[in-house]
Amino acid sequence: MLDALREEVAAASRRLAADGLVLGTAGNLSAREGEQVAITPTGAHLSKLDADQVCVIDLDGALLQGDYAPTSERELHLGVYRKYRAGAVVHTHSPMATALSCVLDELPCVHYGLLALGGSVRVAPYETFGTSELAKAVLDALDGKTAALMANHGAIAYGADMATAVDGAELLEWGCGVYWHAAALGKPRTLDDEQQAAVVTAAVERNYGGLKKR
Repeated sequence: MLDALREEVAAASRRLAADGLVLGTAGNLSAREGEQVAITPTGAHLSKLDADQVCVIDLDGALLQGDYAPTSERELHLGVYRKYRAGAVVHTHSPMATALSCVLDELPCVHYGLLALGGSVRVAPYETFGTSELAKAVLDALDGKTAALMANHGAIAYGADMATAVDGAELLEWGCGVYWHAAALGKPRTLDDEQQAAVVTAAVERNYGGLKKR
């Protein structure tokens, strides 16, 4: 099971690198199975990451398996697992998300697709990477959400499994791009609470996003 989990983390790292959401060693991913977490090693080039380079730690951060030191952001990952019962966590320095994190205090809900992340996306205050202060700021920003921006740093998304977390990271980057382009033309319109609630109702009634036979 752990071998499969390590391969899942490595494959997702390579996918995000190919999609341009992580560059070089900037970014980290993890996936959880019970009390154990497969997590990217510090200093790894994510575009070339192999499963045997992925570390396995426990929920206290102790190294259980692997030849390399885990990412310096392990406290952030572990905090998400402890507080939000996540199955996987993705932290990127994706271009659009990182750019907006330098400007906004919150990414507003400019498209109903962002409701999959909880609607508007908060920007956690800037703290030095790898610190407990950063972990706390990001955990607070994630309250009621599955993604957040990290001021002058990047983005984070989590989900029940790696596929969901990766989809969340890519959706967040897409939403940041929509806002960026809209703001270049004028003040973006945002969906108010009533409009967001109507989208949720319609999605449930129509099984939106799921395959339906004719």
